[in-house]
Amino acid sequence: MFEKVNPSHPDKVADRIAGAIVDLAYKAEENPKIAVEVLIGHGNCSAVIETNAKISKTDIISAIHRIAGRMRTDVKIVPQDKHLSDNQAEGIRCGDNGIFKGMPVTEEQRELSAIAHRIYSKYPYDGKYIKNDDRLIICQSNAEKSELLWAFPNAEINPLGDWTGGTDVDTGAANRKLGSDMADSVTGGGLHGKDLSKADVSVNIYAFPKAQKTRSPVELCCAIGDDFIDGLPYENIVETAREYIKSVGGFEKFAEWGLV
Repeated sequence: MFEKVNPSHPDKVADRIAGAIVDLAYKAEENPKIAVEVLIGHGNCSAVIETNAKISKTDIISAIHRIAGRMRTDVKIVPQDKHLSDNQAEGIRCGDNGIFKGMPVTEEQRELSAIAHRIYSKYPYDGKYIKNDDRLIICQSNAEKSELLWAFPNAEINPLGDWTGGTDVDTGAANRKLGSDMADSVTGGGLHGKDLSKADVSVNIYAFPKAQKTRSPVELCCAIGDDFIDGLPYENIVETAREYIKSVGGFEKFAEWGLV
């Protein structure tokens, strides 16, 4: 059983904005420290950003409008806590406490992810999809049920009828769709809106592909300030995650679909 949402779902719009702000920090510095929270809906977007990186509100607001359309914005930038900053003063160390469980992706989860990508390529609007054994549920906004039934004749499509979605219908918050991003994998934190020193980002990105390679669960935990995780220097974990983020095109692109 698996639920997938597409990049235009309001929660994913919030994730994408958070990712775009982190991208701005990485353009300003090689190893910025940043944490972003985003809430969006009904013509408003609020972003609270804890960082010491030099990023401008103008660039942040431009990213919000590019991703979500023109809306009222409330952007607050505050310095990162001194204790958190001091943790990284002598090198890259684990940036948070956390628990992480990478899980192999099932065929059902791969199939639903492929279906979500396929539908989104034609209908780039708010959508949510569920697969549970033989039951396929498709909720796709701005799409006629008859067209979707032609492609998926055995699916349950738009149970309440054709609909419009997006941030004018529903609110979105960053890191609210981790089940869509990670399938059966488990994290104590969130994937989006944070720099690579944060274990919520790097250790999840490290554990997930290891689980796919070994085809078995990968369970890890860490404390803030740890120098080693899973027998490796934490800096190596961060570099693995950095290469992955580069491979998908940055934090904003990563936020579109997550790890699955």
